[in-house]
Amino acid sequence: MCLAIYAEEHAAHISAPERIGYAIEALDEFWRDLAVSAVSGGTCRRYAKSRVRRFKDGSTCPISPGTVRRELNVLQAAINYCHGEGYLITAPKVVLPVRPDPVERFLTRQEAAWLLRAARNLRRDGRHLTDFILHGLYTGSRKDTILGMHIDAPSVSGGHVDTVNGILYRKPMGKAETKKRQRPARLPPRYLAHLRRQAANGRRFVVQDCDGYRVGDIRKGWARAVRLAEELAAGQGIEIDLTMPDGKGGRKYITPHVLKHTAITWALQRGASIWDAAGYFSTSPETIQRVYGHHAPDHMQSAVEAMDRRI
Repeated sequence: MCLAIYAEEHAAHISAPERIGYAIEALDEFWRDLAVSAVSGGTCRRYAKSRVRRFKDGSTCPISPGTVRRELNVLQAAINYCHGEGYLITAPKVVLPVRPDPVERFLTRQEAAWLLRAARNLRRDGRHLTDFILHGLYTGSRKDTILGMHIDAPSVSGGHVDTVNGILYRKPMGKAETKKRQRPARLPPRYLAHLRRQAANGRRFVVQDCDGYRVGDIRKGWARAVRLAEELAAGQGIEIDLTMPDGKGGRKYITPHVLKHTAITWALQRGASIWDAAGYFSTSPETIQRVYGHHAPDHMQSAVEAMDRRI
């Protein structure tokens, strides 16, 4: 197969080679002994069926269709690359699994308030987890982008907030742009005022520990805050459920990525246009429309008005 060529000549030189590397590692186990001419709907479906996660007790569960789609997209990219470079005469079409429905999970304002209250109640992780949640809710940035965010200091290791001009720069200096898109955006005045206070107090990072160092991981603190939020709400006679579908028919606790979903959903609910939301959240208009568009107050408005006329 052409996976090795793609890995050596292309993937090794992009800004995030590890993502393609994980996919190639999974693909290679199945495709390494097959010729490119073997790529068909049947072999792609067999590949999807072969992808399982193995646990220590010997049990297995299927890999999600979304993950399989991403892996097979890498296979298609490898085939297209080799065809373009002259290694292949033709480029067969990879057949992808059906695109899974987008995860419809965002925080209500009540849930977000309890999550912030829980974060502030954590003795060790409280302050930096609160800053992480606030940045996620105001900017819709991804977890790794938030954790790498500097204050008023452009860096090659992470993005930065320019509190003088009120601009959020998600992408580190000199980093090539990827499909994840890390475009600049204006900061909301309310949140900008908060960041300016932090800058005046000598803060170097948006999310930093009590010793002034950048926080590299918030998984444990996040998990504690999510559980504590449910407990604090229950103590006031309020039931909140901070879980989401796990893709296997069950439930799991929300992950930090829910902050991005929440920020975009709230923006559209408040009347932001799809075009402006796409620019602000550094997400394609197509994705905004497909995943979040129905939250906009004017969603399908002309059709609704047309069908509301007397028959």
